[in-house]
Amino acid sequence: MKTIIAEKPSVAREIARIVGATKREEGYFEGGGYAVTWAFGHLVQLAMPDGYGIRGFVRDNLPVIPDTFTLVPRQVKTDKGYKPDSGVVSQIKTVARLFKESEQIIVATDAGREGELIFRYLYHYTGCATPFVRLWISSLTDKAIREGLRNLEAGDKYDNLYLAAKARSESDWLVGINGTQALSIAAGHGTYSVGRVQTPTLAMVCARYWENRRFTPEPFWQLHIATDGCDEGVVKFSSSEKWKEKGPATTLYNKVKEAGTATVTKAERKEKTEETPLLYDLTTLQKEANAKHGFTAEHTLEIAQKLYEKKLVTYPRTGSRYIPEDMFAEIPKLLAFIGSLPEWKEKVNPKAVPTRRSVDGGKVTDHHALLVTGEKPLFLSKEDNTVYQMIAGRMIEAFSEKCVKDTATVTAECAGVEFVAKGCIIRQAGWRAVYGVEDKEETAIPGWREGDTLPLKGCSITEGKTKPKPLHTEATLLSAMETAGKEIEDDALRQALKDCGIGTPATRAAIIETIFKRGYMERCKKSLVPTEKGLALYSVVKTMRIADVAMTGEWEKNLARIECGELPADTFRKEIEAYTREITSELLSCDKLFSRRDSGCKCPKCGTGSMQFYGKVVRCDNAECGLPVFRLKANRTLSDDEIKDLLTDGHTKLLKGFKSKQGKSFDAIVAFDGDYNTTFVFPERKNKATSTRRRK
Repeated sequence: MKTIIAEKPSVAREIARIVGATKREEGYFEGGGYAVTWAFGHLVQLAMPDGYGIRGFVRDNLPVIPDTFTLVPRQVKTDKGYKPDSGVVSQIKTVARLFKESEQIIVATDAGREGELIFRYLYHYTGCATPFVRLWISSLTDKAIREGLRNLEAGDKYDNLYLAAKARSESDWLVGINGTQALSIAAGHGTYSVGRVQTPTLAMVCARYWENRRFTPEPFWQLHIATDGCDEGVVKFSSSEKWKEKGPATTLYNKVKEAGTATVTKAERKEKTEETPLLYDLTTLQKEANAKHGFTAEHTLEIAQKLYEKKLVTYPRTGSRYIPEDMFAEIPKLLAFIGSLPEWKEKVNPKAVPTRRSVDGGKVTDHHALLVTGEKPLFLSKEDNTVYQMIAGRMIEAFSEKCVKDTATVTAECAGVEFVAKGCIIRQAGWRAVYGVEDKEETAIPGWREGDTLPLKGCSITEGKTKPKPLHTEATLLSAMETAGKEIEDDALRQALKDCGIGTPATRAAIIETIFKRGYMERCKKSLVPTEKGLALYSVVKTMRIADVAMTGEWEKNLARIECGELPADTFRKEIEAYTREITSELLSCDKLFSRRDSGCKCPKCGTGSMQFYGKVVRCDNAECGLPVFRLKANRTLSDDEIKDLLTDGHTKLLKGFKSKQGKSFDAIVAFDGDYNTTFVFPERKNKATSTRRRK
């Protein structure tokens, strides 16, 4: 008998059907000489410190660096600590028995770093010695599974992939366990979670938040003129220069107004070619789904995974935007299929030869870019269909012709002021025709030449203000994670830097969600806004190595090198251990940042604890209560006296100087609500009586 192990029951069911394992048993299918079983993600994980006999959150026990990591069944949190999950333990017993009774194991967990780790951890935990081979496929269609089973690969071919996955798992444990415990010990209250990727990601959100909030808008003035372009209608020019003072701008405006004409000093016409966009990898799909449809990164991944398991798209957790040469042969058939869908009728030319910009086998790693499989998308929910059609539409774009534009830039001079007008006419829509070219993209410019005199139809002066960089959205944060904070627009250059990003396409969504779950960040419409707790953590760690985005990007690059066999896993482990000792010492020394003093006020919630002043927070010293009151409220820090008013009276006096998320100043009273969360109270005058309205 051979045992096939899949990552999820749903995938096991599909494989079992194909190999004829139709008899359902407890925890597996059997038949046709096969047992087909499954994991539920990670059945086995690294033990917590108490698994090594080390008590957690004790200063003298840090750093915890095991000589050899211990594997344990996945655990669940209970009132009495962590306990093994009973369902997981039962499935491990089933899998262990099947492994032992088999002549061969076929590994059919997801074909990627984590999928490999799920199997190897389970294999080592059960002490199995049965030989194994690898099913490596990029889609779950019947055809792909059958071809994969005919072409099983040697298990040891993926040893380096496992070593990279193991190094990632152990380094995250070392940094996360030691960093979190060290900072929490230094704080003396609560738990401050930090992580190898989590903390640099939070640092990028907080740094952008402060850059945005501390930005001071500066006014500027700009001049504009309009002239008759005959058949092209009115053509508008804007001054090349912007003035910081209104006086000089107004003086020049009056001169322009008196002049009445402008003279063309330069006229340039060029043909501009816009290359087709590359196919989607997971991160690009998540970014565009967030920007266009407001989907979170995690939700987009969930949908893509669901489409994969329904056999509708190829493996979603890919970091490549290219396909290999042999896959290119399938593209005409797939495009014809997409063209048969009602959403894309007349968008696919059956006679057109697909272009090759997204074809480069050298840029394909574990998996090629996202493609539809040719299976009909039936009975999809609205959101699932949205993501499916995004992938289909991008395929049409990627294999269409380039977009060709005629561009014109005309420079004219009037009263000593230089003005510029730009125009664009689309000659070949190419890939841009897939979603349609907007009218605003086209602006015709007459065939003016140098020396032509243009009579003015009007002129104006406008006032504007400089704007800060906007707060991060999930789309922009994913971009920042992809390039370790470097701001790069060019697709090809971003692709070249992807190995230096932080996290991987498969893990970035989970990292962002972890930051939300830790209470460090929240969503405000599409913007990501750090909470007071997140800003407090950032203020402590922002200059430390734990928040260093570039260094975390280098680690991701080293993990990729382990995967390629270019770097020994032991070398990486030693680097991480040295780093762990450094950050543990650095974070434990933060106690001076968390130094406390008694406020002299009883806790308003429990009535027994005393409220203690820390740098960024006032907290109850009763361990069972621990009520926190953060000093920072809407960009304003509450003083000691204001905090004392809040603690003793339940509210402060009317305070000035708060600033909303939109940057507007306001006055308010800070008060406790029924659950002792702080809320804003806004006094209003109405019929000479004072009423209040609240906002949390």
